[in-house]
Amino acid sequence: MSNEKQVDSGRRVLLGATCVAGGAVGLGAAGALVSTFQPSEKAKAAGAPVEVDIAGMAPGEMKTVEWRGKPVWILKRSPEMVESLKKTDAAVADPKSERAPDELTPEYARNEHRSIKPEFLVAVGICSHLGCSPTSKFAAGAQPNLPDDWAGGFLCPCHGSTFDLAGRVFKNKPAPDNLQVPRHMFTSDTHLVIGKDEKGEA
Repeated sequence: MSNEKQVDSGRRVLLGATCVAGGAVGLGAAGALVSTFQPSEKAKAAGAPVEVDIAGMAPGEMKTVEWRGKPVWILKRSPEMVESLKKTDAAVADPKSERAPDELTPEYARNEHRSIKPEFLVAVGICSHLGCSPTSKFAAGAQPNLPDDWAGGFLCPCHGSTFDLAGRVFKNKPAPDNLQVPRHMFTSDTHLVIGKDEKGEA
């Protein structure tokens, strides 16, 4: 009688251990499955879309995120910054983004502010000359290496190319083209996706 109880007790322990092990394997598999929904670092480097939280950005603030191994700028322009683009129209080399439009500027960004929403510039922060990364020079007015009537924008430190606050290159500079505007879309008032739009991924 006592031997039967010992055997039953042993079976219960074995059954319990098997259930625990099976549950652990199941949870591990579920965790692995859920992780596949998130883009891996390799997928991001290959060009997987990147979601950016833009909630709380103040006018004049710029964020930089990485997409396809490149820096992408998200600049929230103030009303004054947007207004300045009218002043630079005549001074930039390609005001309507007509050069290489399919490569550099999606159709919805072929406008004066080169964006979906006038207050937001989304641009790849790489100079079209030799691939240096320009620096932000948002303050208007005379400054070293900039004209006296500078309205704000970007300066490439390598060879002096200048870009306005829409990423449009000024005339007679080494850079041949405007900064690239990647495919992007707003999924809400507080979130932006880079590398994807209504037509699909870049």
